[in-house]
Amino acid sequence: MPDDLLRPTIGADVDMTTRPWRLMSQAYVAFFGGVIATTVVALFNARRLGVPAQGQRLIALSGLGGLVLAAIAMVMLTDELTASSGTRLAIRIIAVLACLAQMRIQQPMDRAFQLRGSEYRSLWGPGIAAVIGCGLLEIGLLALVVTAV
Repeated sequence: MPDDLLRPTIGADVDMTTRPWRLMSQAYVAFFGGVIATTVVALFNARRLGVPAQGQRLIALSGLGGLVLAAIAMVMLTDELTASSGTRLAIRIIAVLACLAQMRIQQPMDRAFQLRGSEYRSLWGPGIAAVIGCGLLEIGLLALVVTAV
């Protein structure tokens, strides 16, 4: 009869072939790429970590909430299409706050990954792609909001 104490419990339903990205690396993506970029990276990372579906939905909702806050800040702080440095700073702060919420959701599964002793995957390539692609998408969406209002 196998001993339950010796049965592995950490990562029992996690795919060990995919390695996640470091959580703190997502903050760089948030700062430089915005809310959409950090949400996309967080969702992919949550899937790699094996975060339950409810946690992944919370990550998506926090990203949507951050995007709405960024749009509100853009409308309130900008009179024209060119955003001032204060507006850009406010949008970056909102993106980093959304990222912190998303990292908090991923944290328990990230700790379990750390206990397994595996190496993290590099976020350089996907992070730069998210910063450029999603950052441009976010700029376009925020510009549409400003011109519509």
